[in-house]
Amino acid sequence: MNKLRNCSLLIQYNAWVSLISSKKRSKVNWRKYMIRYVFEKFKDEESKFKATLISDIQGLLSLYEAAHLAIHEEDILDEAIAFVTTHLKSAISHVCPNLAKQINHVLHRPLRKTLPRLDTLYFLSIYPRDDSYNKKLLKFAKLDFNMLQATHQEELSAITRWWKDLDFTNKLPYARDRLVELYFWILGVYFEPKYALARKMMIKVIYIASIIDDTYDAYGTFEELKLFTGIVKRWDIGIIDILPEYMKIIYKTLLDIYGEIEGELAKQGRSYCLRYVKEKMQELVAMDFVEAKWFNEGYVPTIEEYMEVALISVCNLMLATISFVGMGDIATKESFEWISSNPKIVRASSVICRLMDDIVSHKFEQSRGHVPSAIEYYTKQHGVSEEDAVNVFRKEVENAWKDMNQELLKPTAFPMPLMERVLNLARVMDYLHKDSDSYTNAHLVKDQIASLLRDPLPL
Repeated sequence: MNKLRNCSLLIQYNAWVSLISSKKRSKVNWRKYMIRYVFEKFKDEESKFKATLISDIQGLLSLYEAAHLAIHEEDILDEAIAFVTTHLKSAISHVCPNLAKQINHVLHRPLRKTLPRLDTLYFLSIYPRDDSYNKKLLKFAKLDFNMLQATHQEELSAITRWWKDLDFTNKLPYARDRLVELYFWILGVYFEPKYALARKMMIKVIYIASIIDDTYDAYGTFEELKLFTGIVKRWDIGIIDILPEYMKIIYKTLLDIYGEIEGELAKQGRSYCLRYVKEKMQELVAMDFVEAKWFNEGYVPTIEEYMEVALISVCNLMLATISFVGMGDIATKESFEWISSNPKIVRASSVICRLMDDIVSHKFEQSRGHVPSAIEYYTKQHGVSEEDAVNVFRKEVENAWKDMNQELLKPTAFPMPLMERVLNLARVMDYLHKDSDSYTNAHLVKDQIASLLRDPLPL
């Protein structure tokens, strides 16, 4: 039975990909051949997974994790997910409580889609259940977690002082004020100590982007939004006086944030980065305005028109670009040219973010007078039910994950630390929007935020 687990790990580690990439066959084709060769051994004469595998719970868990690294046309791994899901769910009622908890966790949060920092907490909680666990190693891991948590607390304290000075809660009461939740979001992108400056810059950018998003969605008049869009395109503080008072606050803060980023980049001799991140913010605002224009004019775009705009307005491309700024010299000018071109992996990440957001939040957005979501546009265009539209989009999300997996096969287009930022943005959205809109309804993740940022682990 351990063969199933070992073969699953073969995919997870992907150690053989670099070895075979020099073969005449493409690495993708060779990979497909290897997967078929390995996993066909676990099928019977009717080409179904053997019933004898059902009792190997750990092997099934490993297979489930491995199958989430599938790329397109690896149907055997899609079959594996269906097979494993069915039998793991059946096993929950007759295994020990600890194993049942592990099954539930893996089914809900496979490693490919989980946030590494939260999974650290999970593994620290289950490690002592192993009779052979090392107490000193566990204590060391807890100390490491608590030390990094203390660093994150200091960062959040500093960013909170900046936020209090802005006083947006009183000045812009219509906007969702989600500073801590946004910091939690950024920790999902990179939590490591060396990325402290990156987090500082990115949290400020995502915060002002959230304020701008709410302004376009739920507060500004069409004429005000048109004016603000033009001002952002010109990027000139000298013309701020033509804006209404509340927009002056937003615009000045936006320019101040990017001015701070410009100063940090100048110190590093990397001022070339600024153009890319500024352009992506301008592009984001422009797409927000397109959606506002549609709503104001009562225009109903096709789902294809909507997605071209919404994949930008979801903010993922802008955040992926800004995430490179704090990565140091590894983020070269060439890497900024690449990320700014909206490559396949970024587009896939944006599809995940956009559709998962629309699936769980479209009813709330309609209640506050927002432009219709992918759900409404698809049902109207194709004459199907909301349930049918959701099923179509869930399949699109699955396909987007396969696109990302393919782009992450080694060797990658750019260094893996850069590629991982795009992956992590998708992971954050999967976490926040898998079951509900946990950004708008922030109370749904309060316990997870507390475990990461408030509560140290007992030693």
